Amino acid sequence: MSIKLAVTVVFAAFLHASMSLAANTTCSQIQNAISSASAVYSPGAIQYYEDIEHWASSSTQTSACSVEPGTAEDVGVILQILGSTNTFFAVKGGGHASNPGFSSTPGVHISLTRFSEVTYNADSSTATIGAGNVWDNVYDVLEEEGVIVVGGRVTGVGVAGFTLGGGYSWLTNQHGLTIDTVMAFELVLPNGTVTTVTQESNPDLMFALKGGYNNFGIVTRFTLQTFPQGNVWGGLLTFTENVIPQVTAAAANFSANVTDTKAGIITTYNFLLGEPGVSQLLFYDGETPPDGIFDEFLAVPYFTKDIETRSFSSLVRASPANATAGTRGIFNTVSLLEYNEEMLEIILNETTYWGSALSWDSGAFISYDVEPFRPSLFSYGSTSTSAYPPSRSQPLLPLNLYFAYTLPSSDQDFWDAISQSAENVKAKAVSLGQDVANAPMYGNYAIFSTPLEYIFGDQLGHLQSIKQQYDPHHVMALAGGWKV
Repeated sequence: MSIKLAVTVVFAAFLHASMSLAANTTCSQIQNAISSASAVYSPGAIQYYEDIEHWASSSTQTSACSVEPGTAEDVGVILQILGSTNTFFAVKGGGHASNPGFSSTPGVHISLTRFSEVTYNADSSTATIGAGNVWDNVYDVLEEEGVIVVGGRVTGVGVAGFTLGGGYSWLTNQHGLTIDTVMAFELVLPNGTVTTVTQESNPDLMFALKGGYNNFGIVTRFTLQTFPQGNVWGGLLTFTENVIPQVTAAAANFSANVTDTKAGIITTYNFLLGEPGVSQLLFYDGETPPDGIFDEFLAVPYFTKDIETRSFSSLVRASPANATAGTRGIFNTVSLLEYNEEMLEIILNETTYWGSALSWDSGAFISYDVEPFRPSLFSYGSTSTSAYPPSRSQPLLPLNLYFAYTLPSSDQDFWDAISQSAENVKAKAVSLGQDVANAPMYGNYAIFSTPLEYIFGDQLGHLQSIKQQYDPHHVMALAGGWKV
């Protein structure tokens, strides 16, 4: 180890210890101030480890304590103490963030696990959903009522970060992004005030919270529009390397020609155990899809097949999204305008190249999620009042890059690789005529080093002015995430 590196490591350890010592005092203050509906846990308690745990182990940090607020009012008390003591903190909903430090901290870790309610209101056709939920739980409750909300497509994804970032769903072609269906947010402002944000009461905050993340306080509950929902059709197909050209042709044809808004796919090119393959999710919002929509996919010889008429929640759980839970991992993204066959070949080549190049980490799993939507996806709901997308003039199709691995010493190598790969894909998309050189990027997929201008575009200044109004003392800057 070089002298410079050794000094850096020692300084980082000293800084971490100093932050933890100060945060311990803050933990005691919080413990003495909150009501019996809430609790504080220290290292050693089972609840503490459950609170700080993340889907990607590289997103977990050892905090001074974890706090489980049980009421919005207690969240307000906690925020006031954190602000007055200038203590770093984190807010964790479902814990699916891959960016280190976005929902973890060496300071005070706030887990929203006690905000777990899902309440359906038939009179208003809405559901009020606690910010500590994952979508699996939400769907389980709502399908008993015969309704659904516009939420996550795969198992294990949290409600809070997903919604505050935008929310691409199996139902997006029919109803827009999740933020297009939000009727109200229960928000705890940095000064401790609990407020209900609606378009009528706070149009500026309503705009900012729809894609602007945790810059304006802590959201404890979401009220979403509901839609009637019966059984759906679909599930997972997996394919081996020899049939990838057929799958690629089917995916390109679907993206270009299927106009039925009830149909959706996610085509995942992955590299595992030394060779590429495809995990193919199919979705149709009905018990049986019309002839022709998925015929090409179903004609390809498969390795495994789990396709049937089923409940919405069963289809979501059919995804293999939790297969790498507990490993280290990082996301990144490129915004595209179309997925033609040439673009898909580029993505496959990236998968194969980086899968081979990074195979020295024996636990490496490389994947690229192709997610086509109809060009009308941004025309639903409120078409001009959301922080994401910063402009609705282009139908942005997010490509999700996901690299999983096992070794902590591999972090920088995998971060560099996934950044380089995203740049490669973008450059080649531009060379094919796609106008995406400066296209906004989906913050829920973007790597932590992405400049804010690429997340919020021309809306960044507007968001900063709203933040200054509601958080003049920059309390929320003490938490991780996309900070405006």
